Amino acid sequence: MRRFLYAIVIVFALLALAALAIVALNLRGEDKLPDTPAAFTATPALVERGRYLALAGNCAGCHTARGGAPYAGGLGIETPFGTVYASNLTPHDNAGIGRWSAAHFWRALHNGRSMDGRLLYPAFPYPSFTRVTREDSDAIYAYLRTVPPAATPNAPHKLRFPYDTQAALAVWRALFFTPGIFVADPAKPAEWNRGAYLVDGLGHCIACHGTRNVLGATEEKLGLAGGPVENWYAPSLNSRREASVADWDTQHVVALLKNGSSPRGSVMGPMADVVYRSTQHLSETDLQAMAVFLKQLPERVPTAAATAPAGRDARVMARGAQIYDQRCAYCHGDAGQGAEGAYPPLAGNRVVRMDSTVNLVQIVRHGGFLPATAGNPRPYGMPPFGHVLDDDGIAAVLTYIRGSWGNHAPPVTRQETMRR
Repeated sequence: MRRFLYAIVIVFALLALAALAIVALNLRGEDKLPDTPAAFTATPALVERGRYLALAGNCAGCHTARGGAPYAGGLGIETPFGTVYASNLTPHDNAGIGRWSAAHFWRALHNGRSMDGRLLYPAFPYPSFTRVTREDSDAIYAYLRTVPPAATPNAPHKLRFPYDTQAALAVWRALFFTPGIFVADPAKPAEWNRGAYLVDGLGHCIACHGTRNVLGATEEKLGLAGGPVENWYAPSLNSRREASVADWDTQHVVALLKNGSSPRGSVMGPMADVVYRSTQHLSETDLQAMAVFLKQLPERVPTAAATAPAGRDARVMARGAQIYDQRCAYCHGDAGQGAEGAYPPLAGNRVVRMDSTVNLVQIVRHGGFLPATAGNPRPYGMPPFGHVLDDDGIAAVLTYIRGSWGNHAPPVTRQETMRR
């Protein structure tokens, strides 16, 4: 009986908290629909600008399902709380946003609310999009009005209780989200500020490269710390041990975003899709601005000094060496030196030495493929080996690679290969 009473008290406390959260959101004015400027007209120039901005925000990446109509939604986004399905953004009156006004659309980006005022899930990255200007929002809206309408109905989300409730969302937003605007830093040049707007706002890079707390809110505000995404690890962009470009030449950063490959590295996994769908289509001016901003991100994780070689099982190293000789050396070289312009070196490769081994396991098991871009239309790729190597074999070859040619990274355990 006492436990039952405790449960009742907890339920009422949660309901009261939710009610207070909803009141707090309404007091902030999030429920109000802003006016649409009388001068808003969907001119061809505005539509073209919106098309470009939709590419910069990679809107199609989430709102187009494999084999589906462009922007018709239906793509499932896996979260720790269940699956959120991207909505239909085409101008279909019933299934899409055909009845939305420009003000409705801006409120969705800025406040994370649907046409009817319903709270949206932050899988739609409005914590970043809140920085998008009204002018850019109107341009994207104008472009989406020109997309062929699709009757694809919005799929219901599959979330566990209580995460499937508006009350839970209200509490989350009261704790972790405040609508904002992009404020240029007067101490920085215009190019840096443009890069900040694209990276922190429209590009929503922190959605993948930021760490999240137990309730899914990003914890990094000024830097990008790295985190899991689609069974891969999005490395930290402000750690030189991971993916910082602070010591890169600016043109190499631009090449990576434009072509998917540069003399300093290449992209695979989810980032390859970002380059393919989004950044390869951006102007050189915007890519340069993003590169300038990324190069100046503050170093938040200290660069570790070289460590002594970790202890290794001689039998595991021997098996790994045999697998490497049979499967890897032809492309990556006997000493992990790689082949310039084709296969990356493994000796001294920071992806190889990174603390997280998630990406290495993914690449060996499932293969790794660069995006086909205008600057690199026929990229080299790595075939999958999951069909010929078991968990122990993958662990052995990665342990060998991480312990050879001066890499000095810790061994890979069988448990690590079983995660994905």
